[in-house]
Amino acid sequence: MRKTIGVRLTAPLLAAVLGPAALLLAPVASAAADPAVAATPGTAAPGTAAPGMAAAPYEYLGWGNPQKPTDVMKATGVKWFTLAFILSDGGCNPKWDGSRPLTGGSDEAAIKSIRAAGGDVVVSVGGWSGNKLGEKCSSASALAGAYQKVIDAYRLKAFDIDIENTEFGNATVRQRVVDALKIVRAKNPGLVTYITMGTTPTGPDATGKDLIKRGAAAGLANDGWVVMPFDFGGHSGTMGQASVGAMEGLKAAVKSAYGYSDDAAYRHIGVSSMNGKTDEAGETVTTADFRTLLGYAQQHHIARFAFWSVNRDRACGSGTDADACSGVAQSPYEFTRIVVQYQG
Repeated sequence: MRKTIGVRLTAPLLAAVLGPAALLLAPVASAAADPAVAATPGTAAPGTAAPGMAAAPYEYLGWGNPQKPTDVMKATGVKWFTLAFILSDGGCNPKWDGSRPLTGGSDEAAIKSIRAAGGDVVVSVGGWSGNKLGEKCSSASALAGAYQKVIDAYRLKAFDIDIENTEFGNATVRQRVVDALKIVRAKNPGLVTYITMGTTPTGPDATGKDLIKRGAAAGLANDGWVVMPFDFGGHSGTMGQASVGAMEGLKAAVKSAYGYSDDAAYRHIGVSSMNGKTDEAGETVTTADFRTLLGYAQQHHIARFAFWSVNRDRACGSGTDADACSGVAQSPYEFTRIVVQYQG
């Protein structure tokens, strides 16, 4: 399992460690076109990916000096963002970073500005640190209710569960998340859903494979099983090659669990990389690595190509924290400009 000291941390812990260092969607084949993609009886059918949704990089608005999403849209042509993170307020109630309200604040204002400019958002629940809804909600129905509050607040078309740390490591909680997401999909026809998790260079570890198997056993017609291929702690070749290896392992796990064809399995996986220097000493994901991932995504029509994060998609200045820049020489939004080329 990767060491995520700085990846997707919330502000309180980040300030004490590194600063807030933290972190893809093609139209899914229709059930009519491929029986392997059809939902299990009693589950919702696959969601409907909108144009541009496949390339929705993460932006974290809860710390430091994040760029205005509309400025990023003008500079790069990106239309979709994955906004992070929704956490528990200490109970089974969702708030931004566990503290900011869903409506009436700066987060809702940012979403309105993105939509007014012709874009839209995926909202991400979870991350590495903070109180997790999956742990604080005592049942699948209660957790589904918390997720529904977020979906209703913004009339979401897409929803991401970034399952990490203790939420990922607890089998009871993994099952709760799967069951809650199944309830949510049934109540929200057409909603696109992702489950995002860590990985090894050869694909999901035993915990990740267990999560996928639980999804398949529950009849969860999840649109994208997504891995974060970084913080490996050692691998051969480039980070682009290692990421492709992780994706191939993910594809095999999803194919095995769901009984998909090769094509359907690829269309149900995704990648969320990290641009520039990662949390692992000496590990760097370059623009060349992103182009390798772009080629892989275009070849296989994967469900999602994202990265952590827009906040970091700029060169560092003196004294800049690790979540505000990539740590490598680059032009502004150089990584985003690669990702936005992916159209599904």
